[in-house]
Amino acid sequence: MPFGTRHLAIALAVTIASCGLGGCGSINEKIAAGMSDAIPQWAGGLPADVPPRPGTAKYDEFMQERERKRLQPAAERDDAKPDTSSADRLR
Repeated sequence: MPFGTRHLAIALAVTIASCGLGGCGSINEKIAAGMSDAIPQWAGGLPADVPPRPGTAKYDEFMQERERKRLQPAAERDDAKPDTSSADRLR
């Protein structure tokens, strides 16, 4: 193999490898956002009570429900229960 052909083959191999790695980086960026939701909590995933991601239909529903609860009087809210944990500690 002549000297120039060897350099051309090496340059072509490096170019193909770098293009392949660049493609993996852009694909992984898109896959990682969706895959992180599928990881269970015991394996380091998100807890069950995490709100949905912005831009999804569930996020819009979550924000509407949050706004509805915010506009309700405090006495009618589900989460407006008296905190008795401090009273239990004093006994």
